[in-house]
Amino acid sequence: MHVGNLCRKAVVTVRQSDEISSAAALMRDRHVGYLVVVEPDLHDGSPRPIGVLTDRDLVVSVLARGVAPQTLCVGDVMTRQPVVIAASESLDKALQAMRRIGVRRLPVVGTLGELQGVLSMDDIIDTLAGQLQAVAGSLRNEQVIEVALRP
Repeated sequence: MHVGNLCRKAVVTVRQSDEISSAAALMRDRHVGYLVVVEPDLHDGSPRPIGVLTDRDLVVSVLARGVAPQTLCVGDVMTRQPVVIAASESLDKALQAMRRIGVRRLPVVGTLGELQGVLSMDDIIDTLAGQLQAVAGSLRNEQVIEVALRP
């Protein structure tokens, strides 16, 4: 299964020049804790991920240090050069990358590096739960069919 089929396509994005307080408000308004920082590609204008900003980044780098949020922009706090995963990669490869770098989300990019979505642990758990439900259903149906064929 490719991560391009599992990821969420509706990604909340910001620019590195946006104010931190605006990014925090966007997280609140959109009910997300993860923003992909993008810049448009010079050739086709498609969004390219250049960083990520998490609610944890805001807490650790701004609030816990007592820094005035109005003095910062996203570029001051974001994680630069995020690890991304190609939409054509396998779920296993994505899980290996997430484990290696200790994250719960990865930006998903197309063949030219354009942002296509975000893969989260929630997406992965939903997929695996659905697969386990299909296995359980198969086992239940086996019993039902056996009873029907051999009364």
